[in-house]
Amino acid sequence: MIVSIEGILERATPLTAIINAGGLGYLVNIPVSTAAKLPANGEKVKLHTHAVYREDSQSLYGFANEQERNFFQLLIEKVSGVGPKVGISMMSKLELPSLLSAIGSEDAVLLAKTPGIGKKTAERVIIELKDKLGAFSQSAGASALPGFVSDANAPAKAGVNHTDDAILALLALGYKQSEASKAVGKAVDALGPNASTEALIKAALG
Repeated sequence: MIVSIEGILERATPLTAIINAGGLGYLVNIPVSTAAKLPANGEKVKLHTHAVYREDSQSLYGFANEQERNFFQLLIEKVSGVGPKVGISMMSKLELPSLLSAIGSEDAVLLAKTPGIGKKTAERVIIELKDKLGAFSQSAGASALPGFVSDANAPAKAGVNHTDDAILALLALGYKQSEASKAVGKAVDALGPNASTEALIKAALG
């Protein structure tokens, strides 16, 4: 089992990172919250990972710290109807402290706002995980590893079409084209044209 990967960040999108480790390029699926903390391309980075193996594919999911990775594992292993894609979507919609709070307070309405999560699945998340969150309550706010950017709302990077990137990220999370364009458009109106891709995505997810 691959539990972490450390190497040079070649490039990243709001939902993926390509890390060169030992001369090999690894595609790692990540939530928006992790993407917002990645260093610049060409710099060293380490992600805590969970590997998913299937007959016809294998996928790697990465997170800024162990707590996020462990929560992701618990989520996809214990809750029926929640696979890796939906898990990443949930952790892109809400960062770990907010997820723990929503589950602890039985806020199914908030959880159900995640693309791919309906009311029944949100209720299952609460039922299955509410009594299993003790290990996360004291460590959910743990700082990311050295090399990560601490400010999730960092200034937009020059030369990047953040609106298009945000729309593509929402499409990957399960939004329809019209829904994604409308949500990102509202985010741009609210945050301004200089907002980062990650900030636009978070605002669009509402």
